[in-house]
Amino acid sequence: MSELDPVIHAQARLRVVASLAAMPNNASITFPRLQKLLEMTAGNLSTHLRKLEEAGYVRQSKTIEGRTPVTYVEITPAGLAAFERYTAQIRSLIDPTGASS
Repeated sequence: MSELDPVIHAQARLRVVASLAAMPNNASITFPRLQKLLEMTAGNLSTHLRKLEEAGYVRQSKTIEGRTPVTYVEITPAGLAAFERYTAQIRSLIDPTGASS
């Protein structure tokens, strides 16, 4: 078995990736909404998003709505694939025989 992805394995980043992966049709979410959903400080969320973005797992896009800057966050195809690999590895650790499948 290969090593669990260290970028995703950190608890806060796992929560971020799992939340983004659960979005319908990989939709984006605003930074404040994600922050509220995860109950994280803006600084903490920013730090973890930066790490995920450096790995190519999430994408942030900034826009202006009215006169207000808005940041959207979404999972990338590479991030979704990494999350799926990660969850498959966790499942195999829990049930190495695959008996519950």
